[in-house]
Amino acid sequence: MGKHGSTQQALLQALASCGGRPLSGQALAQQLGVSRSAVWKAARELQNRGYPIQGASGQGYWLAEGNDPLTEQAVRAALPPGCPIGLVEVHEEIDSTNMAAKRLGLAGAPSGTLVVAGRQKQGRGRLGRTFVSPPGGVYLSLLLRPAVAAPDALTATGAAAVAVCRAVEELTRCSLAIKWVNDLFYGGKKVCGILTEAVTDFESGRIDFLVVGIGINLTTTPEQFGPELASIAGSLFPGGPSPCGRAALAASIAAHLLSLGFGHDYLTEYRQRSLVVGHWLTVTGDGDPYIAKALAIDDEGRLVIQLPTGGQKALRFGEVSTRPSPGSL
Repeated sequence: MGKHGSTQQALLQALASCGGRPLSGQALAQQLGVSRSAVWKAARELQNRGYPIQGASGQGYWLAEGNDPLTEQAVRAALPPGCPIGLVEVHEEIDSTNMAAKRLGLAGAPSGTLVVAGRQKQGRGRLGRTFVSPPGGVYLSLLLRPAVAAPDALTATGAAAVAVCRAVEELTRCSLAIKWVNDLFYGGKKVCGILTEAVTDFESGRIDFLVVGIGINLTTTPEQFGPELASIAGSLFPGGPSPCGRAALAASIAAHLLSLGFGHDYLTEYRQRSLVVGHWLTVTGDGDPYIAKALAIDDEGRLVIQLPTGGQKALRFGEVSTRPSPGSL
């Protein structure tokens, strides 16, 4: 990150810590160790990229709650130079970004097509579950047409998890942890889910396209989740303000995912952020529930587990939850 980008991130962090109260340009300059003109320039560039920064002569700068534009222009303005994003569709509300991206893919939309929404009415999770998608979240789906064999395309979910972690850390300085295979946690609660879906060519058996769907809770409050989910679902900045706008976060996630591609470059960071390796687990979605210990993430992104009988197994899919000890089901 260059000097200008570093100043912008430091400015966002300083404003976010003030709970919406204004900070003078002089105070910010002293706090960040830059000139007042550098503060002004950073604020202006962030405003142009869709961040909810307000400023007034004699008052200073502050993050405005409820002023977070989610538009195609704001998303495109936040993309890094040269990012291979093509078509961008932005909705304040939609049935499901994955469903919309699949419709576009079936109509021939190119790789790099991005669908973003501020709310979903029919959000979907893994195993046919509903993915609750209230306001305050960022919901996006990226359409990809990988020129790789089907097994290699399975890296997309893991790469997406790392892409979210990188984007969130850069824009908010919040560090997320990954629960294999597709959930991200912050402060002990789930703040992000990922759903990757493939459309295959029946005749060739190859993948026609993938849709990687990501939902992350940015400023959602516990009340918006409802009583059933409030104890397990969280958000990065409940009630706001957030140091980054929804458009900027969506753009950064998509850009990081495209840069990671379909190799295995994501694995080192994925392992470092793992919540499960070394812990006892309850494993479901792979026949009857059973207990196992997570040993490692292998070079294919599979979870290597130790069975109570002493044998080992590499899970390509399934669902796990950590437990304090082996115990019994």
